[in-house]
Amino acid sequence: MNIYTKITVFVLFLLLTFPPLIAQDTPSIDKRHRIIVTSDFPMFPVTNSDPDDVQSIVRFLLYSNELDVEGLVVSAGTFDMVAEKKNMLAVLDEYDKVDENLRKHDSRYPTANALRAITYEGKGNNNGISIKWGCGKQPVEDIIGEGKSSEASNAIIAAAEKPDARPLWISVWGGPREVAQAIWDVRNTRSKEELKTFLSKLRIYLIACQDASHEWLMSEFPDLFIIESRKTYHGMFRSDDTAWIEKNIINDHGPLCAIYPPKAMAGPGVIEGDTPAFLNLISANRGINNPEDPTQPNWGGEYKRKKGTNHWVDGPGGSTISKWKNDFQAEFKERADWCIE
Repeated sequence: MNIYTKITVFVLFLLLTFPPLIAQDTPSIDKRHRIIVTSDFPMFPVTNSDPDDVQSIVRFLLYSNELDVEGLVVSAGTFDMVAEKKNMLAVLDEYDKVDENLRKHDSRYPTANALRAITYEGKGNNNGISIKWGCGKQPVEDIIGEGKSSEASNAIIAAAEKPDARPLWISVWGGPREVAQAIWDVRNTRSKEELKTFLSKLRIYLIACQDASHEWLMSEFPDLFIIESRKTYHGMFRSDDTAWIEKNIINDHGPLCAIYPPKAMAGPGVIEGDTPAFLNLISANRGINNPEDPTQPNWGGEYKRKKGTNHWVDGPGGSTISKWKNDFQAEFKERADWCIE
């Protein structure tokens, strides 16, 4: 046996006998869920939208260590139908004041600068597109199509086309115009096979029905993975009252938690109607569910598959979220404490 054969045999022996020792310095593959949040994000104090988006973003940022955040999109929605990136950047200024404390608990918390770099503005009534709130209010051609791309829709395309085997979850809190525009652009500039590949990477979670592009996505793309929550998200409403929020989140928990509004359109306390659009991924991290199967019990609610499609729609109802209240609220409280500990 020559020296090269001996070396080969010895290396194989080490690999088979002590694999952890050989692999310990090898970078691990990021198994976190990739996500882009698109929110009709208002200024705060809130004057032109629903305060529950601010509630949800506080919770989301406290979970940003568990997700591979690839975009924060400010889209148009609710009343004024404006999209202003400066509002999200203002929240990140508050996150910037607590993120070092958060990283003492988990080094994977992104820096505020990293999140600023992936914050994008969509189009709305403040920059050239007239959007009406709700479904059935206008032709979809009014809000998506030629010349209506934005930095947000372009960022969605770029993220989906990365050489990454993981699907891209798009958590839609406001109107889905930016997602729809991205898909429109790909459909009109690429081959059918390229469009199919693009769509196969997307996992879209729609909260309510906020503009005409919602109906377009549901009707035009039956094979596109969509969770449509028209009512199930109500199970998040009033998970706790104002007294609980003030004690455990708002007061004495640092600048980020201090901006959490004590009430929203649906009433006082925890409303967070948009939060289920990412809680399904958090419970998946706990081993509770496979997010590819929305019929399974999970923190984001259970849905039933619409026959002949890759769409999941309201099924058992809001109780499939509210029954997990004690679990996700205990974690929320703990993470708020991390901001000051």
